[in-house]
Order: sequence, then structure tokens, then C-alpha cells
Amino acid sequence: METGSVTTPFGRRSMTLGMLANQVMAGEIKPDQSVDKWKLFRALCEAKPLLGIGDRALAVLNALLSFYPKNELAQENGLIVFPSNIQLSLRTHGMAEQTVRRHLAALVEAGLLVRKDSPNGKRYVRRDRAGEVDEAFGFSLAPLLARAEEIEQLAAEVMAERLHVQRLRERITLCRRDIAKLIEAAVEEEISGDWQGLYREFRDLIEGLPRSPTTAQLELLLDELTALRTDILNRLEIRVKSAEQRGNADYIERHIQNSNPESISELEPSFDTKQGAIAEQDDDRGAVTPEKGRGEEEQTRRPEVRNDGGGLKSFPLGLVLQACPEILAYGPGGVIRNWRDLMAAAVIVRSMLGVSPSAYEEAANVMGPENAATVMACILERGGHINSAGGYLRGLTRRSEKGEFAIGPMLMALLRANAPAGRKVG
Repeated sequence: METGSVTTPFGRRSMTLGMLANQVMAGEIKPDQSVDKWKLFRALCEAKPLLGIGDRALAVLNALLSFYPKNELAQENGLIVFPSNIQLSLRTHGMAEQTVRRHLAALVEAGLLVRKDSPNGKRYVRRDRAGEVDEAFGFSLAPLLARAEEIEQLAAEVMAERLHVQRLRERITLCRRDIAKLIEAAVEEEISGDWQGLYREFRDLIEGLPRSPTTAQLELLLDELTALRTDILNRLEIRVKSAEQRGNADYIERHIQNSNPESISELEPSFDTKQGAIAEQDDDRGAVTPEKGRGEEEQTRRPEVRNDGGGLKSFPLGLVLQACPEILAYGPGGVIRNWRDLMAAAVIVRSMLGVSPSAYEEAANVMGPENAATVMACILERGGHINSAGGYLRGLTRRSEKGEFAIGPMLMALLRANAPAGRKVG
């Protein structure tokens, strides 16, 4: 069977120097050279970005390989397959014949196939009296055998590049986590510095990355994030060494307190005494009586709006729950019936959002326990818009101390946002 002759394409298809080069290369196959066709196909699937072929072209090539009778591509077995477009369409799960022709042309253009067209352009085979193939017209797989080592090398490069990108992304993720948590810790510990500026720089780096970044862009981002993390660590290390030299006991005590999330103050905050009497309903009359141990001059009904700690106004519980329905899920049994339930839910939410016990207790001391719980419910409701719940709460506490903060506008904004939902409070 002829395998090394140069043939020109049938019909109006033109001959190109690229086709000639592919045919010359296919004629230089070593006599004993062979390769497993399916192993080579897997390498082609890996190397497709570098070869300039797509998934559907590979599906057509897979169908062509399935018509090759041996598993080993070798010169002695013949390298020409001659299925019709109808047969190829069936083996590509019903791909349209026009699409099959287009992808066959792409495989020829990529130098993975060589056409050996018959005088009339049909694909067929002539056999001798013994039934052996004498001459075949169709597609030669010789370029695959000739380029086997090159294809495997390209596949190895693609896999190495993919692994490199994966490791870059992992290291970027670790850097992002470290920077975000270190800045949050600095804000929580009230360490002096332009942490807002550093955070903006951090966000600018992340948001400047394209949706599909190149390897060079990922490497540049990693270098910039690593430098930023080193800068933050240096600032924090200077602060820690300075605190150690001064023997700052208050700093150490606060650090130990914040590291103990299971302290008893989680369940029974020390600021409950600022609440005022918590009313309970009498089973017989439905009247409201003061809780045991409270003053007897407590009013029988809670006023609609009253002043609490820090000069802030306390709003009715129903209004708070209508504006902040997300807090309901954290109440005892998924229901909030009174202010004590709301404060218990606020403690759970505080822990979930990463707000330190000291920050929440300080807020309760300044604003009053009911207002602190209300603010936590508002922070939970706006969680998607707040980067650091702890820093945000401390900021509101500072503003409340100066008389610059009011809960009303925050509640009214949330009430308007949640008005269409029509949720039922507990």
C-alpha cells in the first residue's frame, strides 16, 4: 500500500505548503515506530489549547480512530481510514455531516490528518486476492504517529502549566485570607494605623484582576499581595514587641478575654441589670407585673419609645423584628417573644459574625442592652454590606458616646426594605 506519496486534494480544495509539509513529515516515520492510539488521544485532549483544536474536532478524531482496526498505530498496519461522513456522523452521536466536514478540515489544517483523496473524491479501499488492503483512499493518521513525541511533550507542558496556575491560586487565596484577618484583628485590637487605607489597597488589587487572568497576571498579583501581607505583619509585630517591652497587662488581659468564647458572659451578659424590669403576664388576669426583685414603681406597660443607655431611644420590639426579620431564626426555638429572647439571639449572632465579647459588652454599656441587641439585629440584616461586623459595632459605639448616632434611621431604612416581604414576627 502506498503511504509516502504526496497527493493533492480533490475538487476545489487548494493545495498549500502546510499540507505539503505535513505529507513530507508523515513520510519520515521510522519503520518500527508505533504508539497506542488511545494513549495518544488522551495526550491530544490535554494539548488541545496548544494545537488550536476544539472539543468537537477531537470528537471527530475519536471517531476516525475507532475505525482503525488496531490499538497500536504503526506503519506496518497501514495508517489510512476511510469511513464515510454518514458513518462518522453516527459515531459522533449524530453530529451533522456539514459539521463533520468542517472539523475534518480543522484537523487537516492543524496538521493531525492528511487527506489521501481518490480520483473521484470518494473514500474506499482496494484489496488483493488474499483480502489484504492494496490501496486505500481517505484520511491518513500518519501525522499523529509522526508527531506522537511532540504531542506528548505539549500535553506535559499543559499539565505543568495547569498545576502551576492551581498552586498560584491556592497561594493567592491564603494571602487574601491572611490579609483580611490580620487587618480585622488590628481594627478589633484598636491598633493605630491606616487600616482602612490598607484594606482599600487590598480590595483594589483583588478587584483589578480580570475574570480570566493569565499566568503572568496571577504571578504579579501574588507578588503584590505577599508584599502587602509582609507590610501588615511588620506593623503588627512592632506593636506586639512594643507591648511586650512595656509589659502592658491590659493588652494581655483583653487578648485572653477575647480568646475565651465560651465564657459565662456569652449566656448571661453582665449588663442585664441595665435592662429595667422585664414584664411577665399574669395567667389569670393577663395583667403585667414586675419580675421578682425589681422595683415596685415599674410601669405596667413598656412605653412605645423611651430613652435607654447613652441617651438612645429604645423602639418597640415588634418594630425591631419587623425591620430585622433575619434575627428570628436565632431566637429560642426560632421565635422571639420578648426582649430577653432578642438579647439571647444577639449573643449567638455576635459570635457568628465574629464580634468580640468586649466589643458587644462595650456597646451594651454605652447604648443599653436592648439597643445593643437591636443594633446586632440590624448588622445581621445588612451582613452582605458590612465587611467587619466587630469594627462596625465599635464605630457605632464611639458615635453613640459622642451623641452622633441614632437607631431610628437605621431601623426605618430596614423597615422600608423589608416592607414587601410581609414576614410575621414571633
